[in-house]
Amino acid sequence: MIRLSSLVGLTCAGFTSVAVLSAGSWSFVRGPQGDGTTPEKIPATWPAQGPKVLWRVPSQKGFSSFSVADGRAFTLELREVEGAPQEVLVARNADTGAELWVKALGAVKYQGGGDSGTSDNKGGDGPRSTPTISGDRVYVTSAKLVLSCFDAKSGSLVWQQDLLKDFGGKNISWENAASPLVEEGLVLVAGGGAGQSLVAFNATDGKVVWKAFDETMTHATPTPATIHGQRQVIFFVKSGLLSVEPKTGKELWRYSFPFRVSTAASPVVAGDIVYCSAGYGVGAGACKVSKDGTAWTAKEIYRFSGDKPLANHWSTPVLHDGHLYGMFQFKEYGDGPVKCVDVATGKVNWEKPGFGPGHVILAGNQVLALGDAGQLVLIEATPSGYRELARADVLDGKCWTTPVLSNGRIYARSTKEAVCLDFSGK
Repeated sequence: MIRLSSLVGLTCAGFTSVAVLSAGSWSFVRGPQGDGTTPEKIPATWPAQGPKVLWRVPSQKGFSSFSVADGRAFTLELREVEGAPQEVLVARNADTGAELWVKALGAVKYQGGGDSGTSDNKGGDGPRSTPTISGDRVYVTSAKLVLSCFDAKSGSLVWQQDLLKDFGGKNISWENAASPLVEEGLVLVAGGGAGQSLVAFNATDGKVVWKAFDETMTHATPTPATIHGQRQVIFFVKSGLLSVEPKTGKELWRYSFPFRVSTAASPVVAGDIVYCSAGYGVGAGACKVSKDGTAWTAKEIYRFSGDKPLANHWSTPVLHDGHLYGMFQFKEYGDGPVKCVDVATGKVNWEKPGFGPGHVILAGNQVLALGDAGQLVLIEATPSGYRELARADVLDGKCWTTPVLSNGRIYARSTKEAVCLDFSGK
């Protein structure tokens, strides 16, 4: 049952899909459109000495990526605060890397897993969720499922909701990794208990707008999409994919894709095809979504079990001209390949090893890959074969994070440091 709690007074004025954007911003872990893509491009030829470093600063433990807008770059780190390890939200000057403000989100103890990785690239554990920016607000979901809204300029707390304490939530192994999604004036998250496992909050005041479903959360961030003209948000829960209307929480369709240990990569939408994947022997699958009047259906078009040929441990692929590009691997630290996959059939067109479980984005018709050992690689997005355009070692430490492209600059971080690379030519 869907519970509508506060539709009166909800306004979408000032809000757009995913989040309110300024020009060139990267306001969400999956980019300005929520799909890992940006129309921005960077030069295909890099200087022999590597890209221009605008700034480089130490960054403490964590796997949170950057969100960038209005001259500020936000991420989560694990720091010692008052003698205890706490997650903190860090706001940096996007031009200089200087800290603008830091807000503690509470003490946390992870259940391990962060010390996996390439040789001599351990790095410990830390936050996995990424802040989301919308207008003058920044939203974060902590490892302990506390959703907080801060003023982006001052760092003042605007509102806060505790999914474990107030919504009967139950956390999962390795704690929360999903990032909050801002869509149509709402902040949508998973993690509540029975009858309220998915919750939508008014982005302005934090009041509950709707809560629904008896599902169990995963580590995957929800995907916003428009399919057959209908705006929707696709959650990846333990039972599989669940698509809902963002404004009301009404269920549109489901696709069974059972959970095993961890599901962390987000669904990828290609027209009326939705691709999903997980590690731990689960594999990958895709469904074709149809609409007949008001009735929705999702029919499976392929399914691969096991960690080969297709498995995305936590790296979400990007889509270009009917093909997926991403890091398809499970625990192949340092060696896992980038692959090109036909999204309609699951056929692998090509693969190139040596990346590990990092992340990719799509910039125009170019794939930008950040390997888990800190190598940044620019690849042409073509199914005809692997074509590497440029490469540079840009970070020390372990990089299980997404590179961000904003106004001609790449923002990236590891478990040891953060860097801003300037490709703007200014």
